[in-house]
Amino acid sequence: MRVVKESKPKTPEEALTERRERIEKAVELKEPDKVPLILSSCGDLLRKYITGHDLYFNYEKAREAVIKFVKDYQVDMFLPVLGAEGFIFALAFAEYPDIAPAVRFWSGPMHDILKDKFTKWPGRELPEDSIFQFIGGQFMDIKEYAKFSEDPIAFVNEVILPRSCINLEKIGSPKANAALIRLGSEASKALKFLVDVTVDLANVGMPSLPLTSAYAPLDYIGDFLRTPVGVLLDIRRYPDEVKRACEALVEPIIKVALALKPAGAKYAFIPLHLNEYLSPKLYNEFYWPTLKKIIITLYEQGIKSFVFFEGWHDAHLETILDLPKGWGVALFEKTDVRKAKKVLAGHTCVMGGIPSSLLLEASPDKIKEYIKNLLKEVKVGGGFILANSVEIPKDVPSENLRALIEVVEEEGRY
Repeated sequence: MRVVKESKPKTPEEALTERRERIEKAVELKEPDKVPLILSSCGDLLRKYITGHDLYFNYEKAREAVIKFVKDYQVDMFLPVLGAEGFIFALAFAEYPDIAPAVRFWSGPMHDILKDKFTKWPGRELPEDSIFQFIGGQFMDIKEYAKFSEDPIAFVNEVILPRSCINLEKIGSPKANAALIRLGSEASKALKFLVDVTVDLANVGMPSLPLTSAYAPLDYIGDFLRTPVGVLLDIRRYPDEVKRACEALVEPIIKVALALKPAGAKYAFIPLHLNEYLSPKLYNEFYWPTLKKIIITLYEQGIKSFVFFEGWHDAHLETILDLPKGWGVALFEKTDVRKAKKVLAGHTCVMGGIPSSLLLEASPDKIKEYIKNLLKEVKVGGGFILANSVEIPKDVPSENLRALIEVVEEEGRY
């Protein structure tokens, strides 16, 4: 009878090193010991442990929920993104690298302080046990493109923030000054929370991604200034104005991204929003040139990009080959990672592959079968990370999450 020797449990330090090396090898387009498994959440998944209100308004309870999750589910990395889209505020402080990163992801308390119109929060505009919503808005008139392009940072501070934040309506007033002072205090707390979570995760053997942030210029205009529908109309009616505005945004966006380079940031997170709504012609004319310039500039500065290609990116897959080999990580939402891997193998680390519907609706056996077949196709040659691309609902059964972890352990080995 064969005796199976039990392996000695890894220390948190050993697990941390092993997981970090596994992910880094995949990003470097190599074959690690096993396909990395990364899960992320903007909060819905963590509502297994905590209400939405506490998750976004109570830093200590949020820390506890994050650590409870990673102890329950031993993945290679867990990315909790517990803030709404706040790049408008990061760009407003682009000249101040000590401030911009702290307001990149907008928190519930920050919303209370400025009363911004971009977001809605549980316990405020939404039911207490829900997740936040980013709703954006139209805060720039079509006639203001030229003024915006002259100096985007000044225009955002002097025009957009007073229009989009109730407590900043009268810049220089006691009310506005008090709000900015309170925002500075809250930003320090938010930054400390991010650092504390990173330390908490490391203490249980879980690495974190050393992230900074960037943005696609056309998305910036659509999300914060003109609405997505508005900017899609603008590129047809006022193409030159839109192009100039996108070009004007490149430098301040890069400034925001480089703010965390001295602190060790290695990846710039860039979520794409309008990509699936543009034909290849419009994408290559209005969207890709400035985004490509940002990604390449950051790569030359030693920062790889971590791009979330939201929606269907099939029509634009080939454009990614315009970037330098090993430029970063491409996380796909709807585009089949099998197709992406065939196009980008040896050039780009492909990430994704886990539909939330699979985890929510399938049985553990069906999940294992699906992931097993997927890994057979995409793991060859390395350069692949298995991950969810959109939020995992809190109602996903625990046995389904464990089945996911088990099948990667069984079938993800090289």
